[in-house]
Amino acid sequence: MVSAGKDVKEVLFGPNGVMSQGKAPKIVVDSTSISIEESAEIRAKLAAKGVKFLAAPVSGNAKVINAGKLTVVASGPKDAFDAVNPYFAAIGRGVTYVGDGELSRIAKICHNVMLGVVIQNLCEITVLAQKAGMQRHAFLDFLNNSVMGSMFTRYKTPALSNLDFHVTFTPELLRKDLDLGLGAGRELGVPMPTTSVARDRVQTLIGHGYDQDFSQLLLLQAKASGVELKSENVNVGDGLA
Repeated sequence: MVSAGKDVKEVLFGPNGVMSQGKAPKIVVDSTSISIEESAEIRAKLAAKGVKFLAAPVSGNAKVINAGKLTVVASGPKDAFDAVNPYFAAIGRGVTYVGDGELSRIAKICHNVMLGVVIQNLCEITVLAQKAGMQRHAFLDFLNNSVMGSMFTRYKTPALSNLDFHVTFTPELLRKDLDLGLGAGRELGVPMPTTSVARDRVQTLIGHGYDQDFSQLLLLQAKASGVELKSENVNVGDGLA
């Protein structure tokens, strides 16, 4: 798992890459979020060498992994998946096989598009609640205990309450994934207006020099709303324990 398609190609086919070591592996598993086209290109190059390729993006960062809540979505040859599945099961609480080819790539792209849209909306409503007079952590506690709460909203509650923006996922990486989603939408003829707006907000975040966690969208939203944010210094859980 690396950052982008060019990095996957370097790891596999570069001067010191996996395929330059003399003996090719039987199966390659890649968990990077990359485009469908790049994945198909890599699959074809590996197939020419007799190597089976599993695209296996994951949902979850380091803290999620430590909590044992990583999830995996995989696509590729079924026999290769069956061989690798015990290793997936060891690192994740949920493993989903979605079929052959690059289907897992589109699943992960859709997943991260939702990530961008949800964090933008979460920041909007959190600032709205504060400007109306609520403390952020109190509003988020209500939200997390409601039908709209999720692992993600709980996980981001400490950051939004205490302005702790240590990096879990950078704005640049989120922009990349939103671009992948919008590109897939254009290719498949699916309008994605909400995603387009979220992408513009992430670009604005980057343009203003915010380079920590993507949840700094909260700061951008507060500034646009005339709200001054301060850490609430509250002890709130992230729902991962």
